Amino acid sequence: MSDGRRDVRAYHEVLEHLGEANSRALLATPALVCDLGLLRSNIERMASLARDADVALRPHVKSHKSAFIAEQQLRAGAVGLSFAKMGEAEAIVERLKVDGDFTAVSVLLTSPLVGRPSGERAAALAARCDLIVVVDHCDGVDELEAAAMASETTISVLCDVDVGLGRTGVVGAAEALAVVERVHAATRLRFKGVQGYGGHLQHIAGREHRREATIASTTRLGAVIEALESAGVAVAIRSGGGTGTMGLDVEIGLLNELQPGSYVFMDREYRDALGEDPEGRFAQSLTLLTSVISVNHEDYVTVDAGLKSMATDAGLPTVLGHEPKATYQFFGDEQGMVTYPGHSLRRGERLELVPPHCDPTVDRYDVVWLVHDDVVVDVIDITARGRSQ
Repeated sequence: MSDGRRDVRAYHEVLEHLGEANSRALLATPALVCDLGLLRSNIERMASLARDADVALRPHVKSHKSAFIAEQQLRAGAVGLSFAKMGEAEAIVERLKVDGDFTAVSVLLTSPLVGRPSGERAAALAARCDLIVVVDHCDGVDELEAAAMASETTISVLCDVDVGLGRTGVVGAAEALAVVERVHAATRLRFKGVQGYGGHLQHIAGREHRREATIASTTRLGAVIEALESAGVAVAIRSGGGTGTMGLDVEIGLLNELQPGSYVFMDREYRDALGEDPEGRFAQSLTLLTSVISVNHEDYVTVDAGLKSMATDAGLPTVLGHEPKATYQFFGDEQGMVTYPGHSLRRGERLELVPPHCDPTVDRYDVVWLVHDDVVVDVIDITARGRSQ
């Protein structure tokens, strides 16, 4: 097996039949399943695109939260990993150290930290990996410095720049210069560059609309970089981007490090936005397996995947292989309705749903089953499930 055993013991019945024909039929539903071949193809495709463009790839772990997938990304050439939350990084780094030879993995925390306890956790994490933390306020610099001094460690820093999302980041060059000056005055911090993440760009439908918005965001980041360099500050790392803007970020050419995450799985929201655009040419590797539990109505059936089984912020899933006749609707916490006029679906039949939004859907499960056609080939745990602090 490719992972630890803590989270998979309850699945012993299926594990005993790994690799056997039709072992997929043994899965209790709802269940997350991932086509292993498509997953590996997606990982290699993104790695190849980054190599060809001569940009560093630092994939975001928030999409899969899996040490197994993180290891595959590193082995494919990623320079390191991006994490939204400290807890994710702590869990994945610990597992990588136990399972492999990634004791010096480069880790980027992409959200600013706040408070002494967070600074102390960052300092402890820095002793176990090559840690980079983003900051967008001088007080954050001081908190990191105090923690690093107390633990006698060194932490690298990126200045987080607001490129239009409005969630975090300094709002302009003056604020960036103030943060960098404070970092340079610190004894235990090292300034490495900037981050400009355009999360608001990733699902803009139509590549030209997405290009226009990405150029505007990149211009904001470029102005900050220019101000820093004019002040004699070296900006070695220029990190950002995502699955939806990956190709555009390469074309524009300002970023030298990309942070895509959802490309490993894809989802309905990305498919709707990207269509046949170059950024959308990744396979739908992740689906939600669900069972038909009631067939007593002519035009619809009830399945066992409801509100609790997937994230609902991005709307409804699609019913894989039955579009456009079959449509899904939420039918309560535990059930869903698949409307399918004239259907011949049977009680106990399995359907596959394409999750609307893969990241928060994955966080609802203990494991992902890796499959090839109707065969279960392995199971991996969601190593950082629920690690939102």
